[in-house]
Amino acid sequence: MNLKLNRREFLKASALAGVVGNGSFGLFASTEPGQDSAAWISSLIVERAAKSPSNSIRNPENEKAWDEPLVGFARGDDPIFQSFREHVGPFHWTPLEIFSLEFPAVAAKPEELAVISWVLPHTESIKADLRKQKTDPSEKWIRARIYGEEFNEELRRFVAETLTKAGHPAVVPVFSKSFKMGNSERYGLASSWSERHAAYAGGLGTFGLCDGLITAKGKAMRCGSVVAKIEIPPTPRPYQDHHEYCLFYSTGGCGICATRCPAGAVTKSGHDKMACLKQCNATAEYAGKHYGLEGYGCGFCQTGVPCESRIPV
Repeated sequence: MNLKLNRREFLKASALAGVVGNGSFGLFASTEPGQDSAAWISSLIVERAAKSPSNSIRNPENEKAWDEPLVGFARGDDPIFQSFREHVGPFHWTPLEIFSLEFPAVAAKPEELAVISWVLPHTESIKADLRKQKTDPSEKWIRARIYGEEFNEELRRFVAETLTKAGHPAVVPVFSKSFKMGNSERYGLASSWSERHAAYAGGLGTFGLCDGLITAKGKAMRCGSVVAKIEIPPTPRPYQDHHEYCLFYSTGGCGICATRCPAGAVTKSGHDKMACLKQCNATAEYAGKHYGLEGYGCGFCQTGVPCESRIPV
């Protein structure tokens, strides 16, 4: 994670305070959830990715950044969120904490909240472009990291706004003015809210040796989430351990993500966040010098590995 660049992105978005009232974010949405809230919300996310012109890496071919998303749901009173807080530190929010921060006048109980998470898998073209690289990221991958994440930001706002207009107040945790990076005694650099952990709670995947989330569509992806006052049946978590889908942890073999990392930030001992941060900063310099792009993009540990596009176990 590039702390410097991410902080700038979040500061730019923080004024939105979770929900944006301006702009045409209702372009492809109905305004009522109907009888099946999970199906309604899932369709909002899937259709947005399929139809929005913003889902693009903005190259001459105007290629899409993301394939069809995966969507999962967790209850706001799921004990897993308190467990995250206990493991990471007191600065890590539960769903009720971030909802109450953004909607102090709205009474809510944890069981009345839902955490809506999604996974945006990279297209095969983007993955193949980086897969052949050894030390420097490909242009398509960097474009996907920059412009694909801009779409992800738009998607977060769109989901939150659509839910709020339908009578279900919703907040984007990473857009909150209170969002911050902190230091976890156990894990070092950490944030108030983790998109990957929200997705893990929503049944969408488990963690690999490099800390990436391995999903049914692989590890080459990004994810997002919204917390809303709406009751939705949780997505079952089809795993018992947070490393269950990783070949290294399940069999003792693999570790290819470690050999893929140009910075040596991944070893059999796990993920060195500061070495990873240094590598991401280096890719930002590379992106500007070689492609005239302002942003970073690494992703070597997400491509050219058995978990790139599937669950390998």
